[in-house]
Amino acid sequence: MSETPTHTLQYRFDGPEDAPVLILGPSLGTTWHMWDRQVPELARQWRVLRFDLPGHGGAPAHPAAGVPELAERLLATLDGIGVQRFGYVGCSIAGAIGAELALRRPDRVASLALVAASPRFGTADEFRQRGVIVRANGLDPMARSAPERWFTPGFAAAQPAIVEWAVQMVRTTDPGCYIASCEALAAFDIRAELGRITVPTLVLVGAEDQVTGPAEARTLVAGIPDARLALVPGASHLAPVEQPAAVTDLLVHHFSTAWYNPSDTSTGLTVLPDRGPAPALSATIGPIAEIAPAEQPEAVTTGRPDPYEAGMRVRRQVLGDAHVDRAMAADDFTGDFQELITRYAWGEVWTREGLDRRTRSAVTLTALVAGGHLEELAFHTRAALRNGLTPAEIKEVLIQTAVYCGIPAANTAFRVARTVIQEETTPEA
Repeated sequence: MSETPTHTLQYRFDGPEDAPVLILGPSLGTTWHMWDRQVPELARQWRVLRFDLPGHGGAPAHPAAGVPELAERLLATLDGIGVQRFGYVGCSIAGAIGAELALRRPDRVASLALVAASPRFGTADEFRQRGVIVRANGLDPMARSAPERWFTPGFAAAQPAIVEWAVQMVRTTDPGCYIASCEALAAFDIRAELGRITVPTLVLVGAEDQVTGPAEARTLVAGIPDARLALVPGASHLAPVEQPAAVTDLLVHHFSTAWYNPSDTSTGLTVLPDRGPAPALSATIGPIAEIAPAEQPEAVTTGRPDPYEAGMRVRRQVLGDAHVDRAMAADDFTGDFQELITRYAWGEVWTREGLDRRTRSAVTLTALVAGGHLEELAFHTRAALRNGLTPAEIKEVLIQTAVYCGIPAANTAFRVARTVIQEETTPEA
């Protein structure tokens, strides 16, 4: 076990001290114990290092700003214990960390396995919505829905003890760190960078995974030059828990035969001792589709960088992709106006560092109440929830407007905001 400063991660070792290091990373809402069934076999051949995400499994609750920061914390952890090169297995968000490591520090990643992973996890809106629900209701809604996301119905019915263990893992996670992890996944998108992952890669997915399923796995395989696909029957998102033997065999096979050694210029592979037959992997799949680069607006010559791109990024983060897509689907009459507010309202004002986004949301709600702009009040109430204001804090803002903007204006604002908050913070059944 480790003692964990703020810039590193909580970890533990299993296996012989002189063996190659193999890292196992957990899914969002789980702990390193999700890999318990793999460790005995893997530790025969590797020095297995497992880590916890911040605020998970009793780890210190120091939220990370994104996947790149989580990767940096893992590298700092490895630097502190003298580990330079390693194999890496990551499930879900830990798969994102592994892909980030392979992109930024390929010199240190000897071989890679991405489990239940994706180059982009759903949509940014989906993960930011999770954050809104957790702020309003705590982690109980996420805990109650975890078995449905993680396991097939048959497994969940047959293994109630494992289901309860999964629920408790989520309930004991720090809410702030869970929200930060959701934000990290919302911002993660490496679709355009997959071709730069050069290490041997196994993409492993449960055949019945409804979260990051076979379609996402095939996109990874299509984009990563040296990648192979392993489909695990009878498994959903947490395949290592649901089908431990099959996952273990696939990992042993992959890391025994695809361990990249940069000093070996003949084959690029170091073959470790044979562990016998393993389930067959599929052949590399051809490209499914190319992701076209997003069209960029023409730059405005002002003697400094055009704020449009930064404005569009912040506008999407605050208001959500669905809202912005609707607004940007403009005709010739409104298109210039949408460009203007993206460039100046969002690119010039919302990107300023003088106020954080929570404060800007509070100011914006007040101004909208004063101006009687009820339609904009509705979607900026949603934005305020995304920016981290709780329903209780929004209530206090509106009470303040009753004094300075008038009782009738505040009365209407409460009605609008209450409807939005109920819609946004009610967990799905």
